[in-house]
Amino acid sequence: MTDEEIWNDDDPIQGREGLSLDVPYWIEQDIAPSTVAAIVQGGCSSGAYMPAVTYHQAKETMNEHGDDVLQFLEDYGDELPTVPKGESWGGIACFFLSYAVEMWALRASDELEMYEPEDGDEE
Repeated sequence: MTDEEIWNDDDPIQGREGLSLDVPYWIEQDIAPSTVAAIVQGGCSSGAYMPAVTYHQAKETMNEHGDDVLQFLEDYGDELPTVPKGESWGGIACFFLSYAVEMWALRASDELEMYEPEDGDEE
């Protein structure tokens, strides 16, 4: 897909023929290529992915899937990033979840750039 196609694609990534990109269950399952592009460009805190920066949503996600989010971060890098001093639990949840979503989006972006939709999948 070209950059323009990615930015203009609001259909969910999940379930596309020929795309072997898994959306972790700690990311909204209807995430679209356009959202991935926005996350890569400005990060979650730019407003590109609000569930990772809205305290009550991030806390809920981390309460349910925090071990998996942290495992993803450890698998992606050698060690977990350092939490800024003085963060509340909500701030810590946003910090780790945002970081993980951004790391996943970077990988997803690379795969989307190489993806060529099958006939009939194009708009």
